[in-house]
Amino acid sequence: MGSTGFSWKLVDHPKLPKEKIVAMIVLDGWGEAIPNQYNCIHVADTPTMDSLKQGAPEKWRLIRAHGTAVGLPTEDDMGNSEVGHNALGAGRIYAQGAKLVDLALASGKIYEGEGFKYIKECFDKGTLHLIGLLSDGGVHSRLDQLLLLLKGSSDSGAKRIRVHILTDGRDVLDGTSVGFAETLENELAKLHEKGVDAQIASGGGRMYVTMDRYENDWEVVKRGWDAQVLGEAPHKFRSAVEAIKKLREDPKVNDQYLPPFVIVNESGQPVGPIVDGDAVVTFNFRADRMVMIAKALEYEDFDKFDRVRFPKIRYAGMLQYDGELKLPSHYLVSPPEIERTSGEYLVHNGVHTFACSETVKFGHVTFFWNGNRSGYFNPNMEEYVEIPSDSGITFNVQPKMKAIEIAEKARDAILSCKFHQVRVNLPNSDMVGHTGDIEATIVACKAADDAVKIILDAIEQVGGIYVVTADHGNAEDMVKRDKSGKPLLDKNGNIQILTSHTLQPVPIAIGGPGLAPGVRFRNDVPDGGLANVAATVMNFHGFEAPSDYEPTLIEVIDN
Repeated sequence: MGSTGFSWKLVDHPKLPKEKIVAMIVLDGWGEAIPNQYNCIHVADTPTMDSLKQGAPEKWRLIRAHGTAVGLPTEDDMGNSEVGHNALGAGRIYAQGAKLVDLALASGKIYEGEGFKYIKECFDKGTLHLIGLLSDGGVHSRLDQLLLLLKGSSDSGAKRIRVHILTDGRDVLDGTSVGFAETLENELAKLHEKGVDAQIASGGGRMYVTMDRYENDWEVVKRGWDAQVLGEAPHKFRSAVEAIKKLREDPKVNDQYLPPFVIVNESGQPVGPIVDGDAVVTFNFRADRMVMIAKALEYEDFDKFDRVRFPKIRYAGMLQYDGELKLPSHYLVSPPEIERTSGEYLVHNGVHTFACSETVKFGHVTFFWNGNRSGYFNPNMEEYVEIPSDSGITFNVQPKMKAIEIAEKARDAILSCKFHQVRVNLPNSDMVGHTGDIEATIVACKAADDAVKIILDAIEQVGGIYVVTADHGNAEDMVKRDKSGKPLLDKNGNIQILTSHTLQPVPIAIGGPGLAPGVRFRNDVPDGGLANVAATVMNFHGFEAPSDYEPTLIEVIDN
């Protein structure tokens, strides 16, 4: 980049000193919503965060963490941890996930890319299999993208297509899967009229089939493998709509936990097992729940369960799901090119950095923070510490998770005075919020608050500065609501628990004895979002942010 005159050197901030120790705390899944009994953050005992809120509007405010503020297509798109940490670290807004796919589909570029050319080689003799979440929730996948991909693939020569559906009921209302399946079957019937042999081949609920994450339970992936690849499942049906209706007659079954089923022909044979010579695309754009199935489809050397058969296929993801593992090695849409992240700038400008979380969010506070880049920018300037997450349990069983251990590592790093930036992610409110267990989520929020206090006490001791924020909402609203905001009830009159992220804004708080007098939040960035945080933190390190970064949230008033 030398020829462009590019320099890593940051301009000194005219009013703020260098060499202060800055604690950067990300509370995962900690949004701001109306206080009520379904707002676990409000119900929980959180004296530390409550005291920070007293600093509004000068030292505490809300910022946007969803939709266009984090590079997603619309304001109806809830944020997630990946795009949230990308924005926090990059300081700019990049087209993300769903939006990248939308652009690639709209322009037709997806069909010209290496990934599509790779799978297209199977279209003449083999079957194209599409595996993913059947939903318009927009968190992991979108039905309209699947329909466009089906049309584009058939236009590109796919003669035989099988869709393996995973029903949702988590990012959308329970019970909506029948409607999605009807829509898909109608579209496949239209392809059939054009001479394409296209049908649904298997299915199952997202929490029971295929979509496990963090290697929590490989049995979930195996159930999917058996249905999708081997054509074996305990339930056999002639159509997906019939399957979903029938299986949901059991009061214990919902869309999320639908048992695996295969579709069979009139002679009882499965219509679409995956065999040698086929192409497979996992069409989810969100990564976390696709990594495990990607390993099973791609790795020759695999020991997590007995695959029985390992067909010779051409496999591509909608996106690359793990940049560190380069998994999958083929994908239809390339990730955003995020260069010149705040972390890289700060290292080039003498800022020593420490980052820590437990396994489930360690990649977020390092890899995603650094622009989807693994490893250190400079191992002499940085230290990253991963605390192993509890494995094999759901997080509501141990809702305190590793919050205190993370905080103690951060405290030690701060008190060592070896680092100028100490960055952590506290996962509790997100990971426990996803379980839908309200009581456990309240415990989780208190644990996160206790952890924040440990870190702030250390900052107090060294005369440092703190920035406390979040990557998206979750625990602040645990109930599904109708258009007017009233809680939705199920057929038995019980509230419908919300397990997904939310569209709520998140707080950001600043303070600490090292904060120069006269520093306060500006009033002229009312639509500030996560991407504005990087410039703000750079200011606290004594630097101006690069000119193309989203503007800082703070100003310095001369007293």
